[in-house]
Amino acid sequence: MRTGSLLAVCLLHGLLPTKDATGVTAIDKRAVAGPVKVHPLGLTGDLQASRKHHGGESKAIYAYSQADADYWARELGRAVPPGLFGENLRLDGLDATAALIGERWRIGDDVEVEVTCPRTPCRNFQRRMEVPNWQRRFAEAGRVGTYLRVRRRGSIAAGDAVEVLTEPSHGVSVRDVFRGLDAEQAAALQASRSAGEITLSPEILKVLRTMSAKTARSTAPVPARG
Repeated sequence: MRTGSLLAVCLLHGLLPTKDATGVTAIDKRAVAGPVKVHPLGLTGDLQASRKHHGGESKAIYAYSQADADYWARELGRAVPPGLFGENLRLDGLDATAALIGERWRIGDDVEVEVTCPRTPCRNFQRRMEVPNWQRRFAEAGRVGTYLRVRRRGSIAAGDAVEVLTEPSHGVSVRDVFRGLDAEQAAALQASRSAGEITLSPEILKVLRTMSAKTARSTAPVPARG
């Protein structure tokens, strides 16, 4: 199985004002020292200002890979320290965006998490970065990282090992979902779910329902005229 390490654990540093209905964003994360407790809604000491878009059990934790941060550091000509993208976990040796939907990781001795869905760049991310067309650039690069569901509580800290425990047979990655599923990938996810191999997040279930509805409309018989 694949392994990596936890370079940093990042928690809320301070709420920033926004122009949306929520009024604030918790995107400003910073690396912290020492152990941090993990629970079903994320990390103790962190905050999700809008659980509709960036929280809840299927988006409890956001993980990003150091290799992708290094890519952006070169592209932007500036440092990309842990937490700059609003991530809770900065990983080394594991590609978060290439992780399979439903894949499970163990972090440290106790914590187990499950890969759920990709991060979608939002306007608050655009404002935080202050880079022209940042949302589009981030999306086009496809280095989006992944959200995680907590399967087993515990504590984590920088330096902990990250071990991939299970790899679902469907072969569909976080990147595949972000770029748009094809019919074969959608069917593979549905089959894996039906077999009890994975639990799909509400976000991916919505994608699959939309695809199914479009397919039904396109294959519906055309009423005869006259």
